[in-house]
Amino acid sequence: MLEARFKVVFLIVVLLFAAMPIIAILRGTTTTPFEENDPGSQASVESGDIPAATETPLDEEMVLIPAGPFLRGTDVGGLDEGPPREIYLDAFQIDRYEVTNSQYGQFASATGHRKAGPPSRYAKNVSKMRGSNQPAIYVSWDDAVAYCQWKGRRLPTEAEWEKAMRGTDGRLWPWGNSEQPDGANWARVNDGFEASAPVGAFKADKSPFGVMDGAGNVMEWVQDWYAEGYYKESPDRNPPSPEFGVYRTMRGGAYTTTGGDLRLTSRSKMVPDFRDETIGFRCAMSLENGAGETANHSEKSIENQSSRGSETQPK
Repeated sequence: MLEARFKVVFLIVVLLFAAMPIIAILRGTTTTPFEENDPGSQASVESGDIPAATETPLDEEMVLIPAGPFLRGTDVGGLDEGPPREIYLDAFQIDRYEVTNSQYGQFASATGHRKAGPPSRYAKNVSKMRGSNQPAIYVSWDDAVAYCQWKGRRLPTEAEWEKAMRGTDGRLWPWGNSEQPDGANWARVNDGFEASAPVGAFKADKSPFGVMDGAGNVMEWVQDWYAEGYYKESPDRNPPSPEFGVYRTMRGGAYTTTGGDLRLTSRSKMVPDFRDETIGFRCAMSLENGAGETANHSEKSIENQSSRGSETQPK
């Protein structure tokens, strides 16, 4: 009898631990002084930058991230965000914007893949997130991989995502190291959006390389399996994903995010078949022979001119 009770208790504990990531997404995080003291403030969104749901879909753009080192991680965040280390990455390209409803819809129509939609009969905010230029949501990790492969691309590695969003100077937010409560589409202020915003609407949420919406809007799947202590043991040159895991990693904040999760160094995790209105993605691409050629020449590839030559090349 005692052994049977022990097995029941052990099973309950395992189920609780397995459910913690889902509970965290559903509940959100703790409030911040900005939310407590200034709940009615308006975010810095230019009205002319907010496309309507019927607006012409945005052109796809990819940004070239030059080869060189960057500072990954921080010692002021969670245990899985450190230790901070200099990591070297080969040059790659990454989507300037999160994949949109329009773009994902083209993929679903062309391939017969399931559409980006809720896995159940209800989703309270879906009607507010159908704009052509709003990010595609309710996509699993496998859905994101399938889309990127269709485009001749792949998901970014976790290290690539962090470099593209932080630049090379170790900043914690796209604009620097000082918090800006209205800088991105978060749950901290009244920014005029009940859910996600059209991609690129928040001009402050722009990385040093010109990549948009890394801090807010929707969380983004990346290639890697999640491993809490991986930053301590990973190689310092082009770190790959851990070989296996239970969860896939997600990076960036969402329109529901508050508290300490706003840092660009924050790491999230979820089982790969999970779909939610706060999760989207963007694609990346390795360079061929270091010449900047891509597998899809029809897409626009734009290099950030201000950062050209700012990073060292391999010796």
